[in-house]
Amino acid sequence: MCVSKASLTVYFEPPFWVGLYQREDEDGCRVCKITFGAEPKDQEVLDWLLSHWRELRFSPPIVGNREINRLPSPKRMRREARKATQTAGTGTKAQQALQLQREQQKAQRKADSKEHREAERERKLVLRQEKRRQKHRGH
Repeated sequence: MCVSKASLTVYFEPPFWVGLYQREDEDGCRVCKITFGAEPKDQEVLDWLLSHWRELRFSPPIVGNREINRLPSPKRMRREARKATQTAGTGTKAQQALQLQREQQKAQRKADSKEHREAERERKLVLRQEKRRQKHRGH
């Protein structure tokens, strides 16, 4: 069975954006560097690859340390399985709906109290200004 992997990494190498296309197969790892001008969008990169595929010049295959696809340790597998089976949030759907309602009420109360505080602050400012005007009149 022939297993191949390919990856494209786009990064900024001043002053240009560069794509690093890496291809791994049974012969080894081959790399090709693609220089873009301005920052390319995903669709532009795909279109460029499809239209210029035959022009890509890959490096000679590098045979060396290959990644060994190993299974994670049993403890890690158990940990990940436990995370996947845990419920998201607290209790039943009804309890989750109640919790959401409580959070919305809390946010509403917070907004109302802030509005009330601002109104009170404005009222006190107006009173202070009026008092200052009365003192200025000499009464």
